[in-house]
Formats: sequence, C-alpha cells, structure tokens
Amino acid sequence: MDNSNILNKINAVEGFDPTPYAVDYTDLNTGETRKRLPVMAQIAWFRLKYPEGRISVQATPGKDCFVATARVYPSYKDPAEYFLAEATASRGYLEDKPSVSPREWAQTAAVGIALRNAGFGLQFSMAGDEFPDTVSEGVTTTNMPAPTEPYAVEEPAPRELTQEEKLEQAMKVPCPITKFKGKTLGEVLQLDPGAIKWVAEKFPATEKVGAAAQFIRDFALQSA
Repeated sequence: MDNSNILNKINAVEGFDPTPYAVDYTDLNTGETRKRLPVMAQIAWFRLKYPEGRISVQATPGKDCFVATARVYPSYKDPAEYFLAEATASRGYLEDKPSVSPREWAQTAAVGIALRNAGFGLQFSMAGDEFPDTVSEGVTTTNMPAPTEPYAVEEPAPRELTQEEKLEQAMKVPCPITKFKGKTLGEVLQLDPGAIKWVAEKFPATEKVGAAAQFIRDFALQSA
C-alpha cells in the first residue's frame, strides 16, 4: 500500500493540490533536499477545507524567548476546548537574523505545527516557516513557562443586516394579538395592516415585538 497516496487524501479539497506550493530546503545534517509547505499555504488550505474555521494563537514572553500556543478549530463557533489540533513552540532572538521577530516567529511556528498536527502537510518532510539550520519543529521544553493568558479568540465581525433582511426578520415575529394567535406579523400585515400599527403603538421599541412592528410600519411608510 502506498502510504503517500493515503496521506494525500487527508483533508483533500476538490480542485486543490498543495504540492505546487511546497518549496525545497536542504537538511544541513544529511545534505538531503526535502520539501516544506509554508505556513501561508497551510492556512490557505485550511480555509478551503474549513471556510468557517478559526485559528487561535497566543504568545507570552519567556526567558530569552517567546512561547506561542496555537489551536485550530473547524468552526469559529466551536468552544475553546473543542479544537482540532494544538501546538506550542518557543523561539528566541537570533544574532545572525536580527530582523526576525521571535514573537512572530514563535506564533508562525506554532500555527504551522498545529496545522500539520491537524493533517495539513503530513505528506511533506516539513510544514511551516522554519530555519532548519537553527531550529526544529516541536513543543516547548519543560523549563519553558506555560502560557498564562487566555487564548485569543478571533471572532468574525458581525455583518450589518440590510433593510430587506431586517424586514424579513421582523415579519417572522409572532403577533401578540389574541385574534391572530399563531400568526406572524408578516401574515397579519396581509390580513389587517391596522393591527400592525396598533402593535407598534401598544408595545415599546425595547420589546422585540414592538421593535418589529415599528420597523414594519416605518418601512411601509417609507415605501409608500
């Protein structure tokens, strides 16, 4: 059985092949040229597989380094403990690479390892943005402090509803009038438009039904 074919099926997305995005790197210990999948390619792959997915990453300062922990979730709605995979990485300052931020490096490394743990890049020798001559993938050593801050949650910004969408929601609110029990405001509007005006004046806007009736009334006046 060809194990490479099995690995290629993990997190398969129709029409997407991560292979062209892999880059070559040389293992300085063996001199062998291998393939590495950059973190940005992993993230793009993850977004294709889980459009509503979430990547949570947090970094805290340690002794001469930063410690980052990343978690990946199939959905942004998933509770904090229901993650798909998790990884921790520590990175310190490099004198020969002064432009490299150890905080960002640790975060990027943690995300790359977490995504690899979740199956995004298992078919490659390495996944993530690394400097193979100076570091290797893995978790923090035992003398590194564990993160103490709560995990960051990247919630998508709520989209403001259009007037039509707000009207549609208002129409679905149940009518409080006994005569029209079991009907929505939208249904009552077709039967007795005056009833909507009565509800709008009877119930304050602070109540859901009052706000809905007032919106329907005002929308009708603007459209007249």
